[in-house]
Amino acid sequence: MTGADDSSADARSEDVSRPGRVVVVGAGPAGLTAAYELARRGATCTVFEMDSVVGGISRTVEREGWRFDIGGHRFFTKVPEVENLWREILGPEDFLLRRRLSRIYYEGTYYDYPIRLGNALRGLGPVESMRCGLSFLWVRVRPPKDLDTFEGWTARAFGWRLYRKFFKTYTEKVWGIPADEIKADWAAQRIKSLTLGNVVKNAFSPNHNKAHITSLIEEFHYPRLGPGMMWESAQKLVEDQGSKVLLGTRLESVRRSGGRAVTAVTRSVAPHDAGAARAVAGDAGEATATASWPFDHLISSMPLAELVQVMDPPAPEEVQQAARALRYRDFLTVALVLPAERGFPDNWIYVHSEKVRVGRVQNFGSWSPDLVKQGRTCLGLEYFVFEGDALWSMADDDLVALGIGELATLGLVQPDDVEKGFVVRMPKAYPVYDAGYHLKVQVIREWLEAETPNVHPIGRNGMHRYNNQDHSMLTAMLTVEGLYGEPFDTWAVNVESDYHEEQVGRQSSVSPSRGAGRAVPTPVGS
Repeated sequence: MTGADDSSADARSEDVSRPGRVVVVGAGPAGLTAAYELARRGATCTVFEMDSVVGGISRTVEREGWRFDIGGHRFFTKVPEVENLWREILGPEDFLLRRRLSRIYYEGTYYDYPIRLGNALRGLGPVESMRCGLSFLWVRVRPPKDLDTFEGWTARAFGWRLYRKFFKTYTEKVWGIPADEIKADWAAQRIKSLTLGNVVKNAFSPNHNKAHITSLIEEFHYPRLGPGMMWESAQKLVEDQGSKVLLGTRLESVRRSGGRAVTAVTRSVAPHDAGAARAVAGDAGEATATASWPFDHLISSMPLAELVQVMDPPAPEEVQQAARALRYRDFLTVALVLPAERGFPDNWIYVHSEKVRVGRVQNFGSWSPDLVKQGRTCLGLEYFVFEGDALWSMADDDLVALGIGELATLGLVQPDDVEKGFVVRMPKAYPVYDAGYHLKVQVIREWLEAETPNVHPIGRNGMHRYNNQDHSMLTAMLTVEGLYGEPFDTWAVNVESDYHEEQVGRQSSVSPSRGAGRAVPTPVGS
């Protein structure tokens, strides 16, 4: 790969203000949305993707004809622009309407999730139900001391006893740190309006509209071949419009000059397993071809910490320290094939048991029959890990054996039911919300805005924020819109602690035309 790319040369529309040459880093939902939005305006760009496939964590992995979703991706949004974009990329024939069915496994009993009052009372029994009710009333009188932690926030919403039964164990599996060291942002973004009070309210109001509460959405759409189908289609569409999506291409450095970033230096890397994505500089067998790409704007969905690390000249030591302190949680799936009748009807089951390490079990056949083969289904066991730890480094055969044993422990399958297994690894799946993370992000953000105003972080890893897929896409859409006019404060997307918060961001309020329950800022200058 040699030479440079003039990404504005093929722009087709002459009646709009142009952003100039644009480079996009990352071909996940945020990066490809940015490329797609540029294409809609008649502009082209160049997209760098280190992996050999598009989609990021929203990819669909295929092994021997079996398809695996990395974590389960529901297509639901209250942002009309995102909904419209999904429909533009995939036609209605490629979307399935699925009913959400999920449960919690706790001490040998399965509970509906979202929590349903009657089901929970039956599972807990009258005595424990009364204790949980009293525990909830107690936190009304004496709330937890620290409501800024996941533990305090959730105990306040449900009471201590229900928190320990239905939230603590799973959440600590996800993050690998104690729940009292996890910031409340996780609960505020993932649980939001779901509280015990709302559970009771919904139990006695069966016709109450549940779609406005994030955790109570009962139906969702899903691409028939998995979420990767969406982003493979997006890749084709942007390439058909003249943009380039360069797979196996890693951003090595971003050169700065005159108070702006001006050039991206890339390195082509050898193809590697799409599930592992572990290529690092200096790996044996990699190609060494490099290229320089001048740009006017760089839209980055690469991990925020890595973006700082590739700056040339380097960022100040304070900023580099903040970047090094940001942490990520990695992820692996053990996919087990078995007869369809040995599966379960749920989309997924949360495992709140300390007896096993698996955190959640997906049934891919319940997401879409086209993910599996006739007469068979595939269960995906989700393990939350740190790259390089014992589970991450375990041989695939050993991980398959572990998964079979843990499903047997849970009583979900018999070992003889399993016909074959696969392992998929995904690094940097989740930015960690540990103590002080927001201060570190703020240091980086302020430096980038001051020193590289033409570098625009977007998406989950790009902003070190646990965005939903639609939020990640929205940050990309607003970023591109800002290139053609007044910039938006994309950091104000998805920051509300209450689902219907009306005021967001540092300088702006929710635009009434965009509203619908998601925090969407108006232009910074408004």
